[in-house]
Amino acid sequence: MAAVLSAEVKQALQDIYYNVRTGRGKEAFALLERASAAGDGDASCVLARCLCGYQYVWSGHGFPEDDERATELLHKSVEQGSALGVLVALRSGELTPSVQKKMPFESLRQAFEQVEALAREGDAFCQYVVGNSYFWWDFLRIQGKGKDSFPSHAEFKAYLKGEISKCEDWFWKAFRGGVHYAANNLNRYYTQGDEDIIAPQPEKAKDLWKIGAELGYPTHQFIYAEELKKAERFQEALHWYQESAAANNHDSWFYVGWLYSTGKGVEKDSARAVSCFQKELALDPDHMGGNNHMGKAYFLGEGVPQDYAKAVYHLTIAHDKLGSSWGAFYLAKCHFNGWGTPQDYGKALQCLNDVDWQNQEADYMRGFIHARGLGGVREDIPKGVSYLQKAGNFDKAKEELLNYKKTLFGKWVRRK
Repeated sequence: MAAVLSAEVKQALQDIYYNVRTGRGKEAFALLERASAAGDGDASCVLARCLCGYQYVWSGHGFPEDDERATELLHKSVEQGSALGVLVALRSGELTPSVQKKMPFESLRQAFEQVEALAREGDAFCQYVVGNSYFWWDFLRIQGKGKDSFPSHAEFKAYLKGEISKCEDWFWKAFRGGVHYAANNLNRYYTQGDEDIIAPQPEKAKDLWKIGAELGYPTHQFIYAEELKKAERFQEALHWYQESAAANNHDSWFYVGWLYSTGKGVEKDSARAVSCFQKELALDPDHMGGNNHMGKAYFLGEGVPQDYAKAVYHLTIAHDKLGSSWGAFYLAKCHFNGWGTPQDYGKALQCLNDVDWQNQEADYMRGFIHARGLGGVREDIPKGVSYLQKAGNFDKAKEELLNYKKTLFGKWVRRK
């Protein structure tokens, strides 16, 4: 690792971590790949983190997940002389004795001091890495210490408390500097403490997501909006969902649409709701909520012209592909009536089996299918009549019941 981060790594950190709203994540990824191939160990380290999934990099970048390549890059970063790579490999459990032998540092402490120097100069990613070294107790291996290094357990415990507590300031620096993940560890530090060494301080955690939202982090804007929605502060929730959606953060456009579709915190606007659902589906065609609500919109003609074929398309994705029962009733009606799809009582019944809430029309359709033996099921008039009776005053159910009568022996049969 050089005394300073390269221009390529600095730019990549800006676009990948510090300001995700630039929309240049993929360009930054390509920049890191070129720098890594040219021998930049810090680039190899950051690139490895980009391949480790949403726990390490914002999912909105759409980076591939590849643990095997990430491991190879971490090892490579150590060999290329990245002190940052050494600490990240240590934290990831990848700094094996054989890998450590390949680092061009006299000790882990020397590597740590290089990263700490950059952290003190203000680099937020380095601040986060240093904070992790204290938070996860990596300092023990870095400093070469253990309980046997102290004359008593009390002194060892005091040492641990002093070192672990250093993470708090580093995480705050990283959090305010552009690494929103630092708040996750701060939240854990405040709410859980650390064994019997650090006492929990939950009052310090209560505004973390609000602070992150105000700092412009899409992930925290979404989390804070969720908190506000749960508290039924819908108008405020809408604001933060919209801020998160502006960065195309996952789920955010859906919840903006949901608020407009329900009229919570804002005047109901079905057309605008549909527009938001469409934006969510443009980002993620398999979004369960987006497909369910678009299916419902097309089924009812709310915000869009009624189109049963499009309703079936979206509801089928949600139900058959994603396993959602939310729109099962609408999909059952389409198959039952042949709306937007060939009439198929078997598929209708499959959908009706997922309607596990009270619904008179669903009971009518169940009764109709079972009493007539449609869709591949055996005719079962008593079962069908039971469903039809359960449908109560639903007109079609009452009409269908007229086709059946009870014999003197109490058996339900079809009228001749």
